[in-house]
Amino acid sequence: MRPRTAAALWPGLVLLGAIGCGGAAGPGQAAREVRVAAAADLKFAFEDVAAAFREKNPGVAVTPTYGSSGNFYAQLTYEAPFDLFLSADVEYPRRLVQQGRAAAGSEFVYAVGHLVVWVPDGSPLDPAKLGIRTVVAPAARKVAVANPKTAPYGRAAEAALKSLGVYDEVKDRLVFGDNIAQAAQFAESGAADVGVIAQSLALAPPMRGKGRYWPVPLDAHPRLDQGGVVLTGAADPAAAAALRDFLTGPDGRAILERYGFTLP
Repeated sequence: MRPRTAAALWPGLVLLGAIGCGGAAGPGQAAREVRVAAAADLKFAFEDVAAAFREKNPGVAVTPTYGSSGNFYAQLTYEAPFDLFLSADVEYPRRLVQQGRAAAGSEFVYAVGHLVVWVPDGSPLDPAKLGIRTVVAPAARKVAVANPKTAPYGRAAEAALKSLGVYDEVKDRLVFGDNIAQAAQFAESGAADVGVIAQSLALAPPMRGKGRYWPVPLDAHPRLDQGGVVLTGAADPAAAAALRDFLTGPDGRAILERYGFTLP
């Protein structure tokens, strides 16, 4: 049996964080905006970052759109209308620099992401005892991961399953989210029994306190150095750079830490 895509199994599922959201400049405020293409694992952490940034910069609207880093990269190579790209790995921003879509050497690392094996409360599975064997237990009939073709977290999950020796056993149970947020939603909603997801989403409001997880060892997969870049086509480069500096400064770093990211 071949691995099945999540879209084929649940065509009516609403994608968590698939649409952009953010504040707009109010009456009397300057009409400045930073359009952000953000990795799906940032869905909740970056909402808090953007809110804190707007408190200190009320004249700048932040409009994030969330999705898989690989899909964003493909769009940005064709000059999609974004000002700041926050990827789940730093390689995509580096490629954009090489293509002239951003200034040489301007890519930056803002966090290190972490994978966890997550199950909802009420599940008979105990990740703390089973560890990675959670995904091959009889009760783990469907295991949600992000699509490894477009999502860095999906590639990391696939690498971890292989390096920890369970990939051949679990491959026919895998269901793929378009990005890591959708994979997390599958696990949270019960559409999958287990999720190999971003720790930042396990700690976010929709999932916090609703399940249990086991941290995947960092040495089980290539490190998730999450990076970004201000794009050469930015409508307001100064505003985009200010948001970048806020994210990588003390206030932004404190928020990222709350969501389980390791700081570079």
